[in-house]
Amino acid sequence: MNPDEDAAIDPCAVASAMARSSPARIDAVEHARTNARAVVGELADVNADIDEEGWLAGAERRPSPSQDARPPGTQIDLLVIHNISLPPGEFSGDWIDDLFLDRLDPAAHPYFREIAGLRVSAHLLIRRNGRLLQYVPFEQRAWHAGVSRFAERERCNDFSIGIELEGTDDIPFTDAQYARLVQCTRQILRRYPGITEDRIAGHAEIAPGRKTDPGPAFDWNRYRRSMRAEGRAVALDPLQE
Repeated sequence: MNPDEDAAIDPCAVASAMARSSPARIDAVEHARTNARAVVGELADVNADIDEEGWLAGAERRPSPSQDARPPGTQIDLLVIHNISLPPGEFSGDWIDDLFLDRLDPAAHPYFREIAGLRVSAHLLIRRNGRLLQYVPFEQRAWHAGVSRFAERERCNDFSIGIELEGTDDIPFTDAQYARLVQCTRQILRRYPGITEDRIAGHAEIAPGRKTDPGPAFDWNRYRRSMRAEGRAVALDPLQE
């Protein structure tokens, strides 16, 4: 499968639409908030160094078959933020893991039959409680962006790192997720200085009219303020807020 071609149905996009009618979503949010409070205090203890292959220390490694080599000589200079939930609007189980590992059982849920055969991946996944999983080392190309364009360049998978947040467009993300995202972003920017403030984008920005994630529930101002407050060893341009 061409990693730059989206399947007919994308789980990130459909999740947001279906989440509004999911009866489990309120309970899931409350459960996630409870877990988040327990995890936030632990985030600072994670050793977040990145090795030569692009594996992030402290992340649980889940090597995905849905990856390949970047074009020779490619500079990694874009970070893309996504959201995903499987089944749409639900935040439990290992279904996202199964999707990225190409082992999702179509018989396990009616929605899974609609995405059977879809081969996608992201470099990182941040669960609702802040748990961090890595499916593709940063030096490799993950299949997260699909047909995309940023700053007049197409095929964003070639030169980007993709981070998935477990969630939907319209349910607030957790404190633990923001803390983990800031931590990961700081390490990624240190390792890949070509990724600057203006080269951190949502999936919707690189695929306008086709994608909506991370959606209005993602607080970009909070994320950027937290980045500034951390006293990073990387330079970001001041925000115009």
